[in-house]
Amino acid sequence: MRLAANSTQVRFTKGETIIREGALSSNIIYLREGLVKIHLKGPVREQIVKITKAPTFLGVPTAIGDRINHYSVTAIEPCDVCFIDEKTFATLLSNNGAFAYEIALLMSRNELVNYHNCVNRTQKMLRGRLAEAILFLGKEIYASKKYTMPLSRAELADWLDATRESVSRVLSEFHEQKIIKLTTKSVEILDEQKLEFISKNG
Repeated sequence: MRLAANSTQVRFTKGETIIREGALSSNIIYLREGLVKIHLKGPVREQIVKITKAPTFLGVPTAIGDRINHYSVTAIEPCDVCFIDEKTFATLLSNNGAFAYEIALLMSRNELVNYHNCVNRTQKMLRGRLAEAILFLGKEIYASKKYTMPLSRAELADWLDATRESVSRVLSEFHEQKIIKLTTKSVEILDEQKLEFISKNG
């Protein structure tokens, strides 16, 4: 009841910014519905560090560790978001051990994912990174071998630390080799075993 009384629900459309890097933050964000990208500015270009879906909390490290947002969050599908007052959230963490444990678990899982992503970015070739991304979207986000690609080629490049041209080229190769079926808006995984092999071996 206290949480509901100290939160505001907002609907975001695709492309709208939910959290802006560098801005002062006084809220925790709970993503009730939708899909977002977490991204930040680098020395040369913007980098997408994570794609995440509801339900989940966003902005917890900022609220606990620093009042300034260190990254941006943008809707890549329509999203329902609850803005929760930071003080209310802190009180809930202090008074509710089970809730505090769930938040700690979420942050721990996110940290482990970040470790794996770091290794994959530095040690896998683009074919391996792209295969992993296609599998991740199919299995973890949409639970389907056929889905509408939520990212543009440029966004895929920002996510995979590549150029737009190289991402388009490898996607075309996967299509020509009948590993995936590619249309303007959708991806269908045709040979999951082959895609898993490419993902694993980079």
